[in-house]
Amino acid sequence: MGPKNLSFKQVFHNVNAASLAEPSSKNMCCSKIRASLKRLHPHVLLGRNYSSLPGLIGDDIKSLHSIINPPMAKIRNIGIMAHIDAGKTTTTERILYYSGYTRSLGDVDDGDTVTDFMAQERERGITIQSAAVTFDWKGYRVNLIDTPGHVDFTLEVERCLRVLDGAVAVFDASAGVEAQTLTVWRQADKHKIPRICFLNKMDKTGASFNYAVESIKEKLKAKPLLLQLPIGEAKTFRGVVDVVSKEKFLWNPNSDDGKDFERKPLLEMSDPQLLKETTEARNALIEQVADLDDEFADLVLGEFSENFDLLPAEKLQTAIHRVTLAQTAVPVLCGSALKNRGVQPLLDAVAMYLPSPEERNLEFLQWYKDDLCALAFKVLHDKHRGPLVFMRIYSGMVKPQSAIHNINGNCTERISRLLLPFADQHIEIPSLSAGNIALTVGLKHTATGDTVVSSKSSALAAARRAKREGEKPHRQNNEADRLLLAGVEIPEPVFFCTIEPPSVAKQSDLDHALKCLQREDPSLKVRLDPDSGQTVLCGMGELHIEIIHDRIKSEYGLETYLGPLQVAYRETILNSVHAMDTLDRTLGDKRHLVTVELEAKPSESSSVRPVIKYAESISKDLLKASQEAIENGIHSACLQGPLLGSPVQDVAITLHSLIIHPGTSTTMISACVSRCVQKVLKKADKQILEPLMNLEVTVTRDYLSPVLADLAQRRGNIQEIQTRQDNKVVIGFVPLAETMGYSTVLRTLTSGSATFALELSNFQAMNPQEQSALLSRRSGLT
Repeated sequence: MGPKNLSFKQVFHNVNAASLAEPSSKNMCCSKIRASLKRLHPHVLLGRNYSSLPGLIGDDIKSLHSIINPPMAKIRNIGIMAHIDAGKTTTTERILYYSGYTRSLGDVDDGDTVTDFMAQERERGITIQSAAVTFDWKGYRVNLIDTPGHVDFTLEVERCLRVLDGAVAVFDASAGVEAQTLTVWRQADKHKIPRICFLNKMDKTGASFNYAVESIKEKLKAKPLLLQLPIGEAKTFRGVVDVVSKEKFLWNPNSDDGKDFERKPLLEMSDPQLLKETTEARNALIEQVADLDDEFADLVLGEFSENFDLLPAEKLQTAIHRVTLAQTAVPVLCGSALKNRGVQPLLDAVAMYLPSPEERNLEFLQWYKDDLCALAFKVLHDKHRGPLVFMRIYSGMVKPQSAIHNINGNCTERISRLLLPFADQHIEIPSLSAGNIALTVGLKHTATGDTVVSSKSSALAAARRAKREGEKPHRQNNEADRLLLAGVEIPEPVFFCTIEPPSVAKQSDLDHALKCLQREDPSLKVRLDPDSGQTVLCGMGELHIEIIHDRIKSEYGLETYLGPLQVAYRETILNSVHAMDTLDRTLGDKRHLVTVELEAKPSESSSVRPVIKYAESISKDLLKASQEAIENGIHSACLQGPLLGSPVQDVAITLHSLIIHPGTSTTMISACVSRCVQKVLKKADKQILEPLMNLEVTVTRDYLSPVLADLAQRRGNIQEIQTRQDNKVVIGFVPLAETMGYSTVLRTLTSGSATFALELSNFQAMNPQEQSALLSRRSGLT
C-alpha cells in the first residue's frame, strides 16, 4: 500500500469543491413518509399503537404481512449495543417511530417505551431482556434486537450478538468510550460482527465529536470513518453534514417529532466554511478507504486521481460497505435521539453498510444445504401461550404445525404457531425463510442456545457431510457435537442468596417459577443447600437477583423472602497431599469393595474444574469400565470445599491405585472416590479465593478525594486515574465483598453525580487476616 499512499498525497491538492449529484434511490422524501403514516392511522390497534391489524392487507397499508419473506439481500439482523445510559432504548424508539410502526414517541424517563416492556425495566429505566422488533425501512426488512448495557446482564448481550449480522454501537458523545462499551465491543469482536458507531447526545452539555472519535481510536483500537460531521455541538447542535454526498440535514427546531427536516447540497455561496471542512473530510475519507480496500484504490488512482470531487457517492458507499464487512474500519455517524436528530440517516446507513445474512460466511451452513438449521437464542414465558422461543433461521424454512428436532436435547417437538415479533406484540404468519428471526409457540423443551433442525435424519446427513470435510477428527459418538451452533458461554455467578416461599404449600409454585426463569436466563443458577434444604439463587449481581425477586412477585404472584446476599467464594489448596480410602459394604448378598489411593496438588494452570490424571499402573480395562464413576466422584467432592463449602478450583487430582471387587456398583466407586478426595482436601493447606472486580468510577474533580478515600477503606487497588473532559475516571480493582450497596454510598458521597461500572476480573487469594475474619464470622453465624 506504500506507493498508493504517496499517490493519494500527490493528488490531494488537486481537489476542487464541486458538489455531487444526490444519490436518488437511497433517500425517501419526508413528505412520503408522512403520507404513508397518514394512511396507516385508521388501521392502528387501540392502546399503545404498534402496527396495522393483521389481515388488513392492501397496497396502501404498511403491514408486516405485505412482505413476509423479503429477499435475503434485503434483510438486516442488527443489534444496538452500548454502555448503560448512552441512549440505546431511546434510539430504538426513534427508529421504530420513523419507520412507521409506532405513532407516539416512547420515552425511557416516562416509562412508555416499546422494547422495555417488562415492568422492572420501565421502573428502573434500563433494558434487561433483549426484545426483538421487526420493521421495514425503505424496502429493507430490519430485525432489531435491543440489548442491555448493565453489567449484571452481560449474558443477554452475549446471547444476542450470536444471532446478529451487524451492530450499531451507541456512544454518549460527552463521555466517549465507557467501561461497558469496551466489554460489549470485545464480545462483538469475538463473534466477528461488523458494526457502525452512532455518537448520540450531541446536544448534551460537554458533547464533543472530536473527543468521542479520538476515544474510539485509542480505547477500541478501531479506525473510525467519519461519514458525518455535526453542525454545532452541545446547545448549538442543529443537524449533520453527510460527508459522502456533501449535503446538510437540518432539523426544524419547532418540530415536535423530528420528522420535519430539510436536506440540501452544500453550496459555496451559503456555507463556504462548512463546504471547505466537508471537502477536506471527504478527501481524507477517500484516502482512508482506499488504503483499506484495493479495488477502490485502483478505481480512485485510475479514473479520479485528478479530482476526488468527481468520484460518485455510490462508488464510495460500496467501498465503505466492503470495508465495514471486513471489519477493518467502522463508519461513524452522529445525532441526538432524544431531540430526534440524526436517526433517519442512521437507518439509511444500517441498510447501506451493514451486511445481509448471505454476506456472513458461516462455516456450518454448507453441511445443511437447504435443510432447516436454526438457533433458539431466547425463551420467554407468556401466561397464555406458554414458552415463546425466539429463533434465528440460518437455512431452510420454518412453518407452523411442523415437527423439528432439537440436537442439544435430542428430542423432537412440534411448532404449533409462528409469529413475527414486535416487542410484546406478535403477529401470526404462515412461514418464514432463512435469514429471519421468528417467534415460535409450542416448543416445551427447547432452551436458550439449542440448535434446531428439521429432523434427526437431516442432522445425521449434515454430520456425514461435516465428517467428509474432515476438518478435525472427532470421537465416534460425538458426531452431533460439531453440528451444534456454538452454545452461549455462561459466566459463573458471583452472588448468591437463599429464597423462601411464603409457605411450604407454595414451594412447588416457586420451583415452577424458578424453572421457567432459568430457561429464559441461563446465567441464573438455582441449587438446594444440602445442609439446610433451602433453595439458593445464584446470580450475576445485586440488580440481577433483585430483578428475579421482582419478577417472581409480579409474573407468578409469589411473595418470596430473600436471605442476605452472599459472595460466591472459591477454595483451593496450597500443597501436595496423599490419601487412601477403602469402602466395604454388603448390600443383600452382594459385597461392594473399593480401595482408592490418590493425590491432590495445586494445578499449574487456572481451571474451575479439577484436572484429573491417572497413574500408568492403573489398567486400561479397569479404567474403561469405571472412569465415569471416578470422575463423577471427584467432581462432586470438589463442589463443596472443607472451609466454607464453596467450590474448589485450581486443583489437580492424580489417581495412583484403584482396586475394585467384582460386582461392585458404580455408585459405590463414586462414593469411595468422593470420600477420599474430601479427606485429601481436609488434610491440605487451604486457601479461600474471593472474586475481584474491575471497577471504573466516573466522578467530577470536586468529589475525587472522598471517592478515593472510600475505595481505600474497601481494600480497593487503584490502577490509574484518567481525565475524561471535565471528569476524572478512576480505574482499579476492588473485592466483590466490599461492593455491597456501593451504588447508594457513591450517590451519597458525590450528590448523585458519579457513575460506576463493575465487571468480574478473576478470583484472588484472600490475605490471612481477612480469611480468618471471614471464617470466624461464618462460624459465629452457624
